[in-house]
Amino acid sequence: MISDTPNDLDRETCYRALQSRDGRFDGRFYTAVISTGIYCRPICPAKTPRIENCLFLPSAGAAHHLGFRPCLRCRPEAAPGSAGWRGTAGTVGRALHLIAEGGLDEAGVDRLAERLGIGSRHLRRLFDRHVGASPVAVAQSHRILFAKRLIDETGLPMADVALAAGFGSIRRFNDVFRRTYGRPPSQLRRNGTMAGTATDITLRLPFTSPYDWAAMLDFLGSRAIPGVESVEDGVYRRSFLLAATPGLVEVRRPPNETHLLATIHTEAVGILAAVVARLRRLFDLDADIAAIDAHLAGSPELAQRIRLRPGIRVPGAWDDFELAVRAILGQQVSVAAATTMAGRLAAAYGPTLPPALGNGTVTRIFPAPAAIATADLTGIGVTGKRAAALAGLGAALSARPDLLAVGETLEEKVERLCRLPGIGPWTANYIAMRMLREPDAFPSADLGLLRALETSAGRPTPSALLRMAEAWRPWRAYAALRLWTQE
Repeated sequence: MISDTPNDLDRETCYRALQSRDGRFDGRFYTAVISTGIYCRPICPAKTPRIENCLFLPSAGAAHHLGFRPCLRCRPEAAPGSAGWRGTAGTVGRALHLIAEGGLDEAGVDRLAERLGIGSRHLRRLFDRHVGASPVAVAQSHRILFAKRLIDETGLPMADVALAAGFGSIRRFNDVFRRTYGRPPSQLRRNGTMAGTATDITLRLPFTSPYDWAAMLDFLGSRAIPGVESVEDGVYRRSFLLAATPGLVEVRRPPNETHLLATIHTEAVGILAAVVARLRRLFDLDADIAAIDAHLAGSPELAQRIRLRPGIRVPGAWDDFELAVRAILGQQVSVAAATTMAGRLAAAYGPTLPPALGNGTVTRIFPAPAAIATADLTGIGVTGKRAAALAGLGAALSARPDLLAVGETLEEKVERLCRLPGIGPWTANYIAMRMLREPDAFPSADLGLLRALETSAGRPTPSALLRMAEAWRPWRAYAALRLWTQE
């Protein structure tokens, strides 16, 4: 039974937000209008319907599941992100990211649940509770809305749009759009779409304000792996290899806009959805940052930091293995030293990016797990013990690529990570923060966190920091970023 309001909002709050077109609620709920059969964002410019005609739903997937059509005026496909699960279930959040990357295109719900370390029945229950629709319904709505974005924002041919959105055939693509929008997809294309070709595609990545873009670039820039990533002149660039296809992506934030612009250079349109999903994870675009900041601002240790710099996000990870390697290299060394070693590793064992894609700074692709599993890393400045840990990690992920993500609760994930050679509590929590998108992960023994809270009375111990951080739950990862960020 789907609730008629998101589980953290009531009908009156939703309706007031709808009446005032309050942008703070954009992406947090959708309004399905019974009298028209259409669902909208809270910011829709259309006349506000009567409250008795409104269903307030936690996700676009829930609206699609109930048979409502997306509004052509407010464009639900352009909403900031999948907010129905925020602050409720990390497992659901990871499942949504996997679905956005095409996790149900080739395999079913049982395989998706296995990748998450839970049973398929439990996964369906979690989706019903937090998203208001089944995983299959969410995947169907995602394909439709992503295809609509490509139609609106690019000049891609309709056959390429269908392929990029995960439709099995152009005929099915046309049939679904006729049922959903009441017209063929070609009639939905607007004049003046953004420039782009099949190998050079620019898309908007919306988010809710505030967003401290400078803080994000500072964090990623100081940790950018030489040859694989770069941050220059306000632009983040990185190479990638998806579905055996190399590519390059460039991300910038236009001034005074509530979206990032991502230019994706690739010859395979079928990987576009996966690229966008990874970028949303990397730049933490689905965070309900206003609610997070409001909660943390109640802490005397964080209040001034939030007042001075609102909107600091937790940077995610482009690739699970890459982030885990980077975390192991960062143990007990400076950020600069770990970055240097990661660059040497990429130069020695990473594939070369095709010259047509490289920009002079980004020239390599990060090595695959199999390459590290058999590599002799002692020649790049890695200690023997750490080299053995990296080789063991590479072998483990070669055998099971989703190994790092298994486990439902944060505690289960940290415990499983700690079983791997070379990974202790600090590394496990760091991986959980950035890779697994666990908002409450917290490396309490981190020296940077302890230094940030040092006073004239001294520096807190890790146990004292943990007690202090109880007030920051369930957003301790965001508190950690606050403490790491220089004023």
